[in-house]
Amino acid sequence: METIRLTMAQALVRWLAAQRVEADGRPGGQEPLFAGVFAIFGHGNVTCLGEALHEAGERLPTWRGQNEAGMAMAAAAFAKHARRRRIMVATSSIGPGAANMVTAAGVAHANRLPVLLLAGDVFASRLPDPALQQVEHFGDPTATVNDAFRAVTRYWDRITRPEQILASLPQALATMLDPGGCGPAFLGLCQDVQAEAFDYPVAFFEPRLHAVPRPRADRGQLRVAAGALRSSSRPLLVAGGGVHYSGACERLAAFAERRGLPVVETVAGRAALRWDHPRNAGPIGVTGSTSANALAAETDLVLAVGTRLQDFTTGSWTVFGQHELRIVSVNAARFDAAKHLALPVVGDALTAIEELDDLLGDWAAAGSWTERASAEHAEWQALVDKATAGGGAAPPSYAQVIGAVNRACAPGDVVLTAAGGLPGELNKLWRARTVGAFDVDYGFSCMGYEISGAWGAAFARGGVDVIALVGDGSYLMLPSDVYSTVLSGRKVIYVLCDNGGYAVIDRLQRHTGGAAFNNLLADSRRPDPRSPPPEVDFVAHAASMGAVAERVATTAELEDALGRAKLADRTTVIVIRTDPATWTGGDAWWETGVPEVSSREEVRAARGEWERAVERQRRGV
Repeated sequence: METIRLTMAQALVRWLAAQRVEADGRPGGQEPLFAGVFAIFGHGNVTCLGEALHEAGERLPTWRGQNEAGMAMAAAAFAKHARRRRIMVATSSIGPGAANMVTAAGVAHANRLPVLLLAGDVFASRLPDPALQQVEHFGDPTATVNDAFRAVTRYWDRITRPEQILASLPQALATMLDPGGCGPAFLGLCQDVQAEAFDYPVAFFEPRLHAVPRPRADRGQLRVAAGALRSSSRPLLVAGGGVHYSGACERLAAFAERRGLPVVETVAGRAALRWDHPRNAGPIGVTGSTSANALAAETDLVLAVGTRLQDFTTGSWTVFGQHELRIVSVNAARFDAAKHLALPVVGDALTAIEELDDLLGDWAAAGSWTERASAEHAEWQALVDKATAGGGAAPPSYAQVIGAVNRACAPGDVVLTAAGGLPGELNKLWRARTVGAFDVDYGFSCMGYEISGAWGAAFARGGVDVIALVGDGSYLMLPSDVYSTVLSGRKVIYVLCDNGGYAVIDRLQRHTGGAAFNNLLADSRRPDPRSPPPEVDFVAHAASMGAVAERVATTAELEDALGRAKLADRTTVIVIRTDPATWTGGDAWWETGVPEVSSREEVRAARGEWERAVERQRRGV
């Protein structure tokens, strides 16, 4: 057997660079599976892994991050916008650098996204212990900071001998490419082991072409699902993120149109259909539309495709109002398909829809139900028109800002947000003119993803504008990747909505009877509460990182600024003051903890509302 002597770090990098993937939509085409590495170097990864990455050059390009959490979030966003067909690597040193990436691992894990995380680890020999940044566990000398990744990764390993990567790397990749078990993979790289050499088989580094599998559903499960659909009188299709990852949007649209099925979208499933598709009935759930929720209250069968049925989708399991409701769940993950006593169809969304379609014969939903869905959606769109209409008033509402951005966007432009009040408003009000050009992280709802995720999306979506809506709270939490976009030449347009703090959490606090406290800056402790809180000069801050930056006051000015930003040669940050108290109404309940005992009358009243609402919850498992 022919071998080559390499350090473990050199072998790891050479193997990553050798992996290829079928290019989606290009017959016979292929491209690197690992598109590159986001890196912040320290003593745990610079001397060995850094040396190997430098040698790899353009075969596995390295991009400098500014914050470990941010760069790993960018890797998660890249995977989402690459539809889980390509992967970015993120690497940090040991200790605090690795701990920072745990947050981003949570983003990838909650959203079922493939990211390869490589962190430096302690010395396998233990001779230098305690090493710099090593956290010692008195009763377990094998435990390190990197054990924290076990809770937020699908695959975890610590490399304590150089030959272990021969088994571990293929298993990590198989996990990341598995449609049912997809998620982040983590390898802890002991510092001394990175430097150790081993005679690796040359065959290990031969280029290998991978294809993302399409697991077919069991025919028996499909027949049961088809029978359930045929016996329903008010069926409703719920499209989730798996529709995008399967590449099933076009097929689902045709299926829904032929079968007369109203389609409602989860947050992850948004833009599975164009907003004006005749079967689109709007977004469902807590941040959804009155149209989708009205249909959900009356449906007797939910065909859930590619969704894990998160609480914001189900209104904490109160939006589905019929006692006799049945759920048919099509999902590549058995865990998700079997939730809430559903009839499971475990398989790829695209192939399952095709095969289900074949089994349905000439069946279609009742015309009266289909027409009802269209009428409900038309009424909702009239509300969207009113909420998003431009005006000269300042400060505008989130809804008016979203309307301005929507009007300024070109077909194909990507809109993105993550935390605070913007996800709800964007989910309700955005009119997707292009399938798939929508990204809201409401799986982990991680503040800062708006900045870093947009950077990752720009890597994956080259050639279109990525427009990120970000609140002042999220911007202050993780602004450094504005500089990353400038440094790497990946242009993003950030619309920074400054409403003076964490306005949506202030809204929740007051809605559940609490006093306004520690959320808006005006309600936060400071030396002199009579003086207004200091203002952040967001324009100056963004400009200091090399971005084009300007402040606007009205939606008309915002639309003009967006036009300039689209023509700019680099990242632009547009700052606009927004109203912290004006929100688009919702009609779905969301369960949060409300104190059972309180001295506040408002809290006691909110607890009473909670007790009445919880009685409506579906008691499935």
